[in-house]
Amino acid sequence: MKKLFTILMLMLTLTAQAQGQQISYIEETKNWYNVYDEQGKKIGGLSRGSIGELKGWGTDFLVAKYYSFYRIYDAKGKVLKVMNVSDVGEIVGVSNNTITSQKGSWIFTWNKEGKKISVRTKN
Repeated sequence: MKKLFTILMLMLTLTAQAQGQQISYIEETKNWYNVYDEQGKKIGGLSRGSIGELKGWGTDFLVAKYYSFYRIYDAKGKVLKVMNVSDVGEIVGVSNNTITSQKGSWIFTWNKEGKKISVRTKN
């Protein structure tokens, strides 16, 4: 029974890892942002006209500015969160699983779900 449980847990872990594709590179063309994984396989494509300006990407998400909103997308192009530029400020960096923005003299760190995880003053 214990061995069966261990095998089932391993299968669930591998399935979860396979579903969450990691972004390795985003190729910018005239009209598209093409998203690639670690093996160089294209896992998604997003139209520049529909998502706006790419601000950066993390391991499994990307952030784009569309008019007065930031949108957080998963690797396949599904919108995870929409955030108002007036609330967030200007995005200054995106890496791993965080987004960093600046609004006035404040620096904010957000997670990929758009939840604020820290605030500090600019030095």
